[in-house]
Amino acid sequence: MEQNRFDVSNRIVVITGAGQGLGREYAHAFAKEGATPVLADINGENVKKVAGEIEAAGGQALAVETDVTDAASVDAMVASTLDSHGRIDVLINNAAIFATLPQRPFDEIPVDEWEQVIRVNITGSYLCARAVAPSMRAANQGRIINISSGTVPQGVPGFMHYVTSKSAIIGMTRVLARELSDHNINVNTLMPGYTTTEVEHASMDDDLHQFIQGKRLVKRPGVPDDLIGAVIFLSSPASSFISGQTLAVCGGEVMI
Repeated sequence: MEQNRFDVSNRIVVITGAGQGLGREYAHAFAKEGATPVLADINGENVKKVAGEIEAAGGQALAVETDVTDAASVDAMVASTLDSHGRIDVLINNAAIFATLPQRPFDEIPVDEWEQVIRVNITGSYLCARAVAPSMRAANQGRIINISSGTVPQGVPGFMHYVTSKSAIIGMTRVLARELSDHNINVNTLMPGYTTTEVEHASMDDDLHQFIQGKRLVKRPGVPDDLIGAVIFLSSPASSFISGQTLAVCGGEVMI
């Protein structure tokens, strides 16, 4: 029987920020495809709940409370994954601070808020990539998917710390892709547009929703299912010849 090039069954997929929002949706999607998601989130109760949802639906999941800004916590999450499953096939660097951020001019952003966003969104992604790299190198295979944002090419005002952090993710992807290429590890960036989930956003109202949709070629709200195909594709054999790239999934809101 010919292999399904989009098959991700039996893959071990680490998803940071998996306790809610898009991370939770990615976890459910991979479990439905027969993969085992590893749910890494600073909120331990949330990831236990998501793991319970997946197991109740007949899937498998591993929940690990993880602070992506703490190297020891990230290393412990990776060690727990390897102890349980022996390998890590995919890392999705999804954990980020955005929904809680108020929109305000760059020179009114408190320095501690700036530093927290940079630490979670950039350093957290770096620490997770660094932690999974040894096992991926040893296996001579792997996928890392870094999550950026459609706010980057637009230079959306009022969120300089977030936009800056998500700009850095694209540069990080390009360097990782080059440094890991000899070990058959593909690294790419997914660039979502604003996507509606159960998570409420501090600065999002009906007028801003309409403004965003009005700029899109596909004039409707973005929903989690719009991103599922892209993350499955980038985790599957079908994308084996793609690395160092940025894929915008935003209804044509930006073109890169």
